[in-house]
Amino acid sequence: MKIKSNYLALIIIPILLILGLALLYAQTKSIPTTPKEEPVKETVQNTIEAVINTTYGEIKLELWPDLAPKTVDNFIKLAREGFYTDTYFHRVIPDFMIQGGCPNTKDDNRMNDGQGGPGYTFEDECFEEGKAISGRIERPEDLELVWNKLIVPHMQQNRTPNPEISKVVKECQATQSLDPIKAYTVEQYKEFTGYEQELYSRKLKAEVLYGNIAMANSGPNTNGSQFFIVTKKEGTPWLNGKHTVFGKVTSGMDVVHKIEHLPRDARDNPNPDNQAFITGISFPK
Repeated sequence: MKIKSNYLALIIIPILLILGLALLYAQTKSIPTTPKEEPVKETVQNTIEAVINTTYGEIKLELWPDLAPKTVDNFIKLAREGFYTDTYFHRVIPDFMIQGGCPNTKDDNRMNDGQGGPGYTFEDECFEEGKAISGRIERPEDLELVWNKLIVPHMQQNRTPNPEISKVVKECQATQSLDPIKAYTVEQYKEFTGYEQELYSRKLKAEVLYGNIAMANSGPNTNGSQFFIVTKKEGTPWLNGKHTVFGKVTSGMDVVHKIEHLPRDARDNPNPDNQAFITGISFPK
């Protein structure tokens, strides 16, 4: 029983730490940290114009195939097939976003709204691969990378984790930060965990800003057809890296805000008498 309880403790430690760190980041996200690389918005050169026609007016978009080629191709494909036609924005939250693209909104069952998709999923396109990291770990992004790619999988997959890894996990839990990871180099963590591949830094392609359109999902790499448009003026930094941004609204934010404030039920689904339907999506050029 002692062995079993120790094993359970090792499983629980990373779970508790993940939850604790999530709370910590939420509380300290406004505190300046080591400067981060800016999203590569300036590299957006090729754009595709799109117009979402709704029962409340037009929403004009600029899509970014350079940053999210698979996502843009998927959106265009579904739009041209008429997949989005006669769907409505099924989730609207003031000062946050409006969400649409669910085929289940075409039926009479409101309870399944938001649960539909095209019958397949595809991967996120939030980051671009940077340089291989080595030596001492200092940047917050690299600390998270080592945590997510090496430490957490190691703890989850081993009944008797490497003692140095266990020590770091406990110190992270005690300090509620990832700073204890700095005690070792990338090479040492690879040795501790048996990880033999290169570990590449990641660079965020685009932030989830006001007026941007991004993919909705149910977790990493579960994109389908649903998307949302951000209405929060300050943006939604807690969603950065979790949802693929593939364009922005260039005209029609007044329409987006009308939809955002539609009377809705407890599930944030607009009432049946004021739903905002998509009547078609076109690509002028």
